Amino acid sequence: MTEKLSLWNILLAYLRQRRKLLCFLAVLAGICGLLFVLYRLEPEAFVYMMMLWLFAGLIAVSVDFGLFYSRHRKLESLRANILYSLEELPDPRNLIEEDYDDALRALFCEKQRVQSAGDREKSAMIEYYTLWAHQIKTPIAAMRLLLQSEESEQNRDLLAELFRVEQYVEMVLSYLRLGSSSSDFVIQKYPLEKIVRHAVRKYAPLFIRKKIRLEMGELHSQVLTDEKWLGFVVEQVLSNSLKYTAKGSITIREEPGKVLVIEDTGIGIAPEDLPRISEKGFTGLNGRTDKRATGLGLYLCRRVLEKLSHKMVITSQVGEGTQVRILLDSVPEIWQ
Repeated sequence: MTEKLSLWNILLAYLRQRRKLLCFLAVLAGICGLLFVLYRLEPEAFVYMMMLWLFAGLIAVSVDFGLFYSRHRKLESLRANILYSLEELPDPRNLIEEDYDDALRALFCEKQRVQSAGDREKSAMIEYYTLWAHQIKTPIAAMRLLLQSEESEQNRDLLAELFRVEQYVEMVLSYLRLGSSSSDFVIQKYPLEKIVRHAVRKYAPLFIRKKIRLEMGELHSQVLTDEKWLGFVVEQVLSNSLKYTAKGSITIREEPGKVLVIEDTGIGIAPEDLPRISEKGFTGLNGRTDKRATGLGLYLCRRVLEKLSHKMVITSQVGEGTQVRILLDSVPEIWQ
């Protein structure tokens, strides 16, 4: 969006716009002066006439500039709301302005029509995929019951893959909810330990299966957040840590200032990938190695944390591990 112009810049713009008229008036003044010289009239009369000319001109220019300035400010105010309404659009003063006014209103109506059609299409798509995500849970639950009915190594492998499918379904639902105009955020103070332990219990079978040691420190903080959405972020970070940690441990602790730290001893992240790790669809070197990576997990985490006014800082050393810090000491965006 164009920056607001200073009064001096507006005056210069006005003079540029009126330069032809001002040049014409100067030519008229020059012709009058020439006539005074040719007819050998008294110089005092010429000076008197020029002073009257200048005085009247200054008044006219001042009034015209005032109208120009007022109109500019109205249009400047309209610019901030033009996506929603044209009510503040000044009335046209001549035929050319009427043409511009008609063109602008036609564009605005077309924009509204296209936006309305897009909103309907997006709403239908969200409704369809939301319905699909809920319906797919039924066969997933049935498959889980069938696999749990008999203990075998193959069934355990299938249960692990089924758990991955469930996580992808949850990711789809989260993606749809974040893109929706409605919000299901419930902001209040929650114990951080409760949120983290719920996520850890969910991933406990993977910890056991991969023989990854969990080291969890004391989490005493009460955080102003949304329990479900912060839990989603913690789950995504744990999922990444488990995915890229073949052996060793995952440590969860709290640092001063309500900073939740999740640290693993996995393969780490390449330095050139760190600045883009939260971009939509970006998988980096690790994602190219693991063909199943979607590049959506950390992107969704960033989106969620932005809405909650929390922050995520990721540091990593290739071959040594990754540290994810979630800064929780802030006021959620929807309360600001």
